[in-house]
This record gives sequence, structure tokens and C-alpha cells, in this order.
Amino acid sequence: MARPLRIQYAGAVYHVMCRGNDRQEIFLDDEDRTTFLRILSRSFNIYSVKLHAYVLMPNHFHLLVETPLGNLAEFMRQFNITYTSYFNRQHKRVGHLYQGRYKSILVEKASYLGMASRYIHLNPIRSKSLEQVSATEKYESLIKYPWSSLPGYLGKDKQQVMVDYALVLADYGGQTKKGLDLYRKQLLADIEDGLDLKDEVFGQSILGSDRFIELINSEFLEAGPVREQPAARSLRQYQQQAVILAAIERETGQNLAALITGKGELRRVAMDLLYRFGGLKGPAIGALFGIDYSVVSQERKRLRERLGRDPELEGLMQRLERELSTTKI
Repeated sequence: MARPLRIQYAGAVYHVMCRGNDRQEIFLDDEDRTTFLRILSRSFNIYSVKLHAYVLMPNHFHLLVETPLGNLAEFMRQFNITYTSYFNRQHKRVGHLYQGRYKSILVEKASYLGMASRYIHLNPIRSKSLEQVSATEKYESLIKYPWSSLPGYLGKDKQQVMVDYALVLADYGGQTKKGLDLYRKQLLADIEDGLDLKDEVFGQSILGSDRFIELINSEFLEAGPVREQPAARSLRQYQQQAVILAAIERETGQNLAALITGKGELRRVAMDLLYRFGGLKGPAIGALFGIDYSVVSQERKRLRERLGRDPELEGLMQRLERELSTTKI
């Protein structure tokens, strides 16, 4: 697949993820984690970047950052190089530490900031070992996890200097006892219901409302001498569409004609992958399948509801996602 777009502007907020090469660990001990946070804090000061949430996992990390100067690429380049140099020197190794480029998703600040922060904070309990335990046990395990900004969202006495809690907590009543309690209650609800943002991300690049997506599209993708021209964008989307449909056909034997005339889950899988990996919006997907664009979101919702109850369907979706995440055109 074509790489997700890199969109930069002053004040943009991103969910940033970086995974170890071949899924290898990027933190071998607490000294690595402490050094990582120290380098991170220094980089924030150098590039005037704000941190709203983070979590460090054994082989990857998540950040929720805001870039008042519109300089995410410069910040991440310097930060990743600095930590890689430390890690290689500390552990007497050479070569790449990370698996390719970092992944960044542009987040709509007004509507999705709190949701993105909670998704990041829930990472420590997304493991097979905790799949069968109760929501209460998951929460207890979560609040004991030390390498996360979550404690500061649950108690003011645990807030860290390098984390800006105010913007996220503004949606919950501010940095007051009431605000912290509301954040905790929403986190508990997320544990009960499950919170997975991948189905909400448009074109692997944007987490936001339709209005926000349209604004980004018009401001950054449709005009300007260095921006992608409409004809080039249409060609790229056509290529992405072809790659996605080819992957579905290889996996299931169903081509586009069969998907259009058929009903059921495979058609919904195609719509969902075209939205998330192909960057096609509802009207374009609707036109492809001969349905109203409003039906597309309904079908994708039905798919999400079915996935948790159908292991075979979930396995199919995971295989397709893995293939599309590593395929380039």
C-alpha cells in the first residue's frame, strides 16, 4: 500500500506509534525506560512539542503529542535517532532499532482527543493473558502499570511535569476531583465495552469527524504547488482500491463483481478496508457498491459488532490487515 500521508500544520495533534524492528524489545530494563523519558522530555523542549499522554510497552511506545510549530517530522527524527544511539551504545549493538518509520495519526482536537488518550492508556491490558479476567481485575492491573501517563489522570499528586493534562481533562471538567473522577469512570466504561480506534481511522491517517476530514482534505490535499493534485490522488486511490480487492480475492476467492452482487460479511469487510486502508470516503465506496453513502457506515458498524462474536471472520480480517499493512504500491 502507499504510505499514509504525513500532514503537518501548527497546532496539529497526533497519536504517534513506533515499534521495535521485527517486534523486538526496545526497552530491556528500567534504565532504558528512564533514559527514554529523559530524552523525550529534552526533545519536547527543543522542538516546543507538547505531550498529552504516553505509554511505554516492551517492544513499542505510544505518544499523544501536539505540535504548536507544525514540526512533528523534525521532532521524531531527532528523538528517535538520539534514543537509538543510546540503546545501541548501552547494549553493544548496531543497526536499526525501529521497524520502519514511526506511524502517526492526525487527531481532531475538539472531538477525539480524550478518546485517543484513553486508547493509549489502555494498552497495558491488551494482552492475551488478561483476555478472560474481569473488568475490575483489568483496571487494577492497569493502574499498577508504572510506565504510563495514566496515574496523573487519576490523581493530581501523580502528575508529571512533562505531561500537559489540562487539554484532555478540559472535556471532563478540568483538573478537579470531578474531572479526574469522570476520566476514571469513562476509562472503566472503555474496559467494559472495549475501545478500538482502528475502525475510526480514515485512510490510515486521520481520526476525526467527517467535517474534520473534509477540512484536512481541502486544506492539505487539494491545492497548492507542493500538494498532491486531484488527478494524482484519484490514481493513487484507484491503485489502493485494486490492491485491497486483489488481497480479498486471494484470501476468499471473491472478486469485486461477487462482492457487489453478494450480501453479508465479505462485502462489509471490503467496505471497511477500502475506508481504512484505501482512503475512500463513504460516497466513493457507496458508488462502487451501488448503495447510498449512509449505508456504508451502517455496514461497517455491523461488521464491528460481528467481529467479536465470529472468530473465523476476525481471523480473516487480521490476515488481510497484516497483508495490507506491509504491501507497498
